Amino acid sequence: MSLQIRNLAKRYGNAVVFRQVSLDVAPGEFVAIIGESGVGKSTLLNCMAGLDRWDEGSVTLHGADLGALGDDQRALLRRRHIGFVFQAFHVLPHLDVAQNVALPLLLLNQPDDARVQALLDAVGLAGLGRRLPQQLSGGQLQRVAIARALVHRPSVLLADEPTGNLDPGTAARVMDALIAQTREHGASLVLVTHSQAAAARADRRLHLTAQGMQIQP
Repeated sequence: MSLQIRNLAKRYGNAVVFRQVSLDVAPGEFVAIIGESGVGKSTLLNCMAGLDRWDEGSVTLHGADLGALGDDQRALLRRRHIGFVFQAFHVLPHLDVAQNVALPLLLLNQPDDARVQALLDAVGLAGLGRRLPQQLSGGQLQRVAIARALVHRPSVLLADEPTGNLDPGTAARVMDALIAQTREHGASLVLVTHSQAAAARADRRLHLTAQGMQIQP
C-alpha cells in the first residue's frame, strides 16, 4: 500500500474532529473523500501529509510511520513522495509559471527544465511558462498547482477541494488534467471535495463523519 491510516483520531481540546478513521490507498488508486463542512476533511488530508498532528492512530507512507519521525524526516519524506494541490492554489506571485512548477525539483536538487515544460504542455499551459500568476485565470492557476504537485513524480497526490473556486466547466477541465496526469505517472490520488461530479470519477468514494469513515455508494 502507498498509504495506510489506522484508527486515526483528531481533537481540538475536548472537541472531536474525527475518530476511528482507517484507510488503505493502493498504488495508482483514486479515492475521493466527501463530508459536511467542518467535519475535518482538510485536517485529515493534512494528517496524511504529516503537516498536522493527530491524537490517536497511525499514518504510514511507504512503510514509514509518520508519527515516529521528526519534523525534518517528515519534511524529507513528504518532499520525495507526496504532492499537494491546495484549493487556494498557493503559487508564488513573484515567480513565473515555469519557476513555480520547478520548485519541488529544485528542493530535491534535481532541476529538469524539459520535465517542467512537458508537464506544462500536458496540463494545457503550453507557451505560458514565462507568465506571472497574476496574468492567469483561476483554472490556469489550478493547473499550475497540479503541475507543481506532480513534477517530482510523487507516489501520492493529495488534493484539497481543487475545483472549489472554479465554475463547472473549468472544474471539469481541471479534473480531467488531474486524473490524466496521476494515471500517467501511476500516482495514488486522494481527493477531498464537496463536488459530487468530481467524487463520481473516483475508484472509491468515502464519507467522513466525526464517528469515522464510511463507504459511499
